[in-house]
Amino acid sequence: MTTISLFNTLHRRKEEFTPIDASNVRMYVCGPTVYDRAHLGNAKTPVVFDVLNRLLRHIYGDKHVTYVSNITDVDDKILNKHKETGKPIREITEQTYQWYVDDMAKLNVMAPDHRPRATEYIDEMIELVKLLLQNGHAYEAEGHVLFDVDSMPGYGYLSGRSMKEMLAGARIEVADYKKNPADFVLWKPSEADQPGWNSPWGYGRPGWHLECSAMSSKLLGNSFDIHGGGSDLIFPHHENECAQSMCAHPNDKFANYWVHGGMLMVDGVKMSKSLGNFYTIDEVLEKAPAEALRLLFLTTHYHQPFNFTFDGLAQAKATLDKFYNALLRVKGVVVEPQADERIVEALADDMNTPLALTYLHEIVGLLNKADTEEEQKKYKRLLLGSAALLGILFQSPEEWFKGDSNDDAEIEAQIAARAQAKKEKNYALADEIRNKLKEQGIVLEDTPQGTTWKKI
Repeated sequence: MTTISLFNTLHRRKEEFTPIDASNVRMYVCGPTVYDRAHLGNAKTPVVFDVLNRLLRHIYGDKHVTYVSNITDVDDKILNKHKETGKPIREITEQTYQWYVDDMAKLNVMAPDHRPRATEYIDEMIELVKLLLQNGHAYEAEGHVLFDVDSMPGYGYLSGRSMKEMLAGARIEVADYKKNPADFVLWKPSEADQPGWNSPWGYGRPGWHLECSAMSSKLLGNSFDIHGGGSDLIFPHHENECAQSMCAHPNDKFANYWVHGGMLMVDGVKMSKSLGNFYTIDEVLEKAPAEALRLLFLTTHYHQPFNFTFDGLAQAKATLDKFYNALLRVKGVVVEPQADERIVEALADDMNTPLALTYLHEIVGLLNKADTEEEQKKYKRLLLGSAALLGILFQSPEEWFKGDSNDDAEIEAQIAARAQAKKEKNYALADEIRNKLKEQGIVLEDTPQGTTWKKI
């Protein structure tokens, strides 16, 4: 069995991955807060962990992996959006949830085994707060329940920072009722017109950090294998998850491997609405197919900072054109996909997608040179099987080159008109139609079965 290694944030080094139970490998990845259109950062993390999910299933078996990625549907950002728009909170969360799910489908991100919503696990969150109070790690103050960071000697366990370092530059809510400025909210009071639930501490709602601890515990157990997310979540979110979970369940480890993706930048700087370089997924997909965006994410090692540019997106589109052209050449060759072991090994080595793509380019080159059917079958099999681990080349070549254009019917009509012109021996008109389509980036190919077309 192939051995996987992952960079474990917990120990700040690459480590061999050994699951708690190889018959049920368990992974939890923080999902989005559903209050608006998902942005590029919301896309990068799911793509990265989709590759890891595919790799785990390839090695351990599809039925032996449980992948959970949550949805935060109760949060102050959602309340603020409600105040801005006047829309009912339920309408906001349902609409933005569906936008996100649709975006993930376009990016060919496999649906997780569980996609829990925070509002479905309130009882579990209340029970977790009770445990923390009983264990002496939380306290009540002015209608709030807060985690007492001084009660945990190992606070800073994940980030490896001192209290002073953790507080510097962090978004810490200042409140007189806190014993320590770093103490964080487990439960907060809600106004009558705000989302809330009855609890032993009054009508209220959970703090952000509490949600993931409760949902991961319920669906994966108090100890599981991998916890993932973007590097921006290491502190305070993941640090506070560790604190809650380990103090509530002192005999368990919570997550053994913490895996974090690098920061996303746009044109070399951090993405920000104030800088005018903030892009939602749907805005980017107006410029290029979703598969090109997915491929672009994979060209940089997940642990490194990722720099998005539209030039890079165009290059990813051109690369996919090359890959799909190779498949178009052998479209009649039927194979059973099989992953190249070099690509499996590259991904097993801390998800080295750049190296995996280098091997994929080699396979495409060999497929283009293949003259015999035996060679064509060999390299097409390896190309499709390897690409599936990366989540690309999931369309037929014809679908890729036609794209999602609303002009398909018009193109087909022009092809029919050209066919009629040829039938009437009006070759000048037939050539004129072909040339006009070529000017629009549409290339025709006449075959014994009829005329096919693709975009270039």
